[in-house]
Amino acid sequence: MIALTLAEVAEAVGGTLHNADPAALVTGSVEHDSRKLTVGCLFVAIVGERVDGHDFAGQAVAAGSVAVLATRQLDVPTVLVDDVQLALGRLARAVVRRSDAEVVALTGSAGKTSTKDLIAQLLAHRGETVFPPGSMNNEIGHPMTALRVEPTTKHLVMEMGARHKGDIDYLTAITPPTVGVVLNIGTAHLGEFGSKAAIAEAKGELVEALTSDGIAILNADDPLVKAMASRTKARVLYFGESPNADVRATGVRLDDAGRPQFTLTTPAGSAPVRLRLYGEHHVSNALAAAAVAVALGMSVDDTAAALGEAEALSRWRMEVVERADGVTVVNDAYNANPESMRAALRALVSMGGRGPERRRTFAVLGEMRELGEDSLTEHDAIGRLAVRLDVTRLVAVGGRDAACMELGARNEGSWGEESVLVSDADAAVELLRGQLRPGDVVLVKASRSVGLERVAEALLADGAAK
Repeated sequence: MIALTLAEVAEAVGGTLHNADPAALVTGSVEHDSRKLTVGCLFVAIVGERVDGHDFAGQAVAAGSVAVLATRQLDVPTVLVDDVQLALGRLARAVVRRSDAEVVALTGSAGKTSTKDLIAQLLAHRGETVFPPGSMNNEIGHPMTALRVEPTTKHLVMEMGARHKGDIDYLTAITPPTVGVVLNIGTAHLGEFGSKAAIAEAKGELVEALTSDGIAILNADDPLVKAMASRTKARVLYFGESPNADVRATGVRLDDAGRPQFTLTTPAGSAPVRLRLYGEHHVSNALAAAAVAVALGMSVDDTAAALGEAEALSRWRMEVVERADGVTVVNDAYNANPESMRAALRALVSMGGRGPERRRTFAVLGEMRELGEDSLTEHDAIGRLAVRLDVTRLVAVGGRDAACMELGARNEGSWGEESVLVSDADAAVELLRGQLRPGDVVLVKASRSVGLERVAEALLADGAAK
């Protein structure tokens, strides 16, 4: 974090000091995990469902914390506030205001984390870049990431999630963006919002936060995103496979392992791209990242080269590992919605290949959450798609929604043991252990709360033991 005195911290958060030296300097990070404390840091006492951070205040100061951000008086140096979460956001805003970092913010229904990782890896070629690990995109993770900004930081890349109208508006107030990227509008959190139009309304808060000096980067292939151009004062740059996109892909194809190749075309020229990521859906993510890089001054050749070097950084997102016996496990179990499920299934099939050398493909799919009244229809559609794509075996895991997915597969033409319903992750592992053979490709995917990553972990452990 950019160094601040406790007096400056208190002023930024609208708090008061207790047992604290106003001139004491916070030179380290801001932490809410007592296991990550360092000398010179500021400890944030967050009250969780199981743990109250205030109980660790003494331990935090003993470990080197300058003070504790808290809601009650303590026997250690304290910055007192009414609401720690709001104070955290105010502190992050103050730190970002003192920096010269260009803030790049992105949102969308699918692909946010993978695209955030791509953008960060591209911009790192231009200078020091701060970005969140994984999906730290809410009211706590967002400011915690912004507080990692240092005087030398050139870029701050922020992923913004939304479960309600106004969520993104709140996050952009903490880190006002220079560049705003909207990837797509899908059905993630449809149960919360009620319609895709309502989701678009909420996601569009990002481009509304841009000033006339900013840049809105919009998906030309998504009508709901493309229409957001009317909601921003910023310059608009379109990405996509549409011939009208400013940054577009042509000649898209997949190699034998399912990794995309294409020609990146921009107003400044074209260059070939070979991604290390798996699945054609990453073409759109790569184009969004390329649009950011080009908009901020990278050449098309440097952008294409950086895309070719970029790797998957966040766990359980198309994480591909080949076991010693030749079984390939694709762990995409971090989260799921209909759009990402379809993309993952297509990636699985492409990894299986075609013709006489085609590998057997297993889709181990759990339930997709927060789809509201469309849940049964969407699960049925995924089961049917698995059959249409000729996935070798569908293993649906879970209760009613999973049963609907498996029924959709049977109604589409699945027969025998081509599709099967199992109750939980343990049952899925037991079934797979009896059926997998060298050369098979296994996709594991579900909403995060389902916990299906345990299937992938068990299969990989089996491979390591052989």
